[in-house]
Amino acid sequence: MVVRAVTSVLAGALAIGALAAAGCGSKDGAAAVRSTAPAPHPSAKRPCGTSQHAPSRYAHVVWVVMENHAYDSVIGSSQAPYENQLAKRCALATNFRAETHPSLPNYLAMTSGSTHGVSDDDPPSSHPINAPSIFSQLGRNWRVLQESMRSNCAATSSGAYAVKHNPAAYFTKIRNACRRHDVPLGFSPDLSAKFTFVTPNLCNDTHDCSVSTGDRWLQTFLGKVFASRQYRAGRTAVFLTWDEDDSGHSNHIATIVAAPAVKPGRTTGRAFNHYSMLRTTEEMLGLGHIGNAATAASMRRALGI
Repeated sequence: MVVRAVTSVLAGALAIGALAAAGCGSKDGAAAVRSTAPAPHPSAKRPCGTSQHAPSRYAHVVWVVMENHAYDSVIGSSQAPYENQLAKRCALATNFRAETHPSLPNYLAMTSGSTHGVSDDDPPSSHPINAPSIFSQLGRNWRVLQESMRSNCAATSSGAYAVKHNPAAYFTKIRNACRRHDVPLGFSPDLSAKFTFVTPNLCNDTHDCSVSTGDRWLQTFLGKVFASRQYRAGRTAVFLTWDEDDSGHSNHIATIVAAPAVKPGRTTGRAFNHYSMLRTTEEMLGLGHIGNAATAASMRRALGI
């Protein structure tokens, strides 16, 4: 009995010594224990900074395109509390510029790498574009969500829907696919495709309404995106950009990027544009480069995506 008791005490002492050698009871040891805990899932309140490493390939990329406001009209504006909060919680490109005026050629540029010589906002009947786009690159694995559009791939404007903000409707190579994949935005956004292009209506994108209106819309909509199964899985990135400025600020616009691996508060002053956003998205989804995206600067390293 005595021998057994002594043996038990010695075993306990050896175990304690082993734990001490491993660092238990010290700060380093506590860190080692904590590191085994699962990483927190991203959420609406914490969309960025929950993962230490960006994936080499993303499962989903989402673009949300707002309208006609310069960088300073959004960043630092009291009318945009949510957008400024998101910029601080995620990443901000501070030297991002659109290509031209008016709206349509910028939408064409960001999705196909070229303005195709378009210099107006006329409908697809005036500009049937036979060129590759990010939509054709992805085959059937894309989706466009257009708020207030009354039918799939509507080729004419109606009410608060503007076809000039729906670039997929202009590309003839995807006309049949457009009727299936270019759909009205519903209450719960479907983010199951590799690439999702989102356009709010003419009020909520701040084309016709205030910055504060768009800010409230974004808080609701992006809250749904960040709470989605796709985003919480850790391999989805979101780009929030503008088509152009108000014609008075050299087309300097804000672009905010959210992904679980993005370090909160990250900024870059490197010069980027919509072609850069296209190239970056192509890289993230494992695609080749089209148009001016082939020579544009990638945003991945600068923003940690």
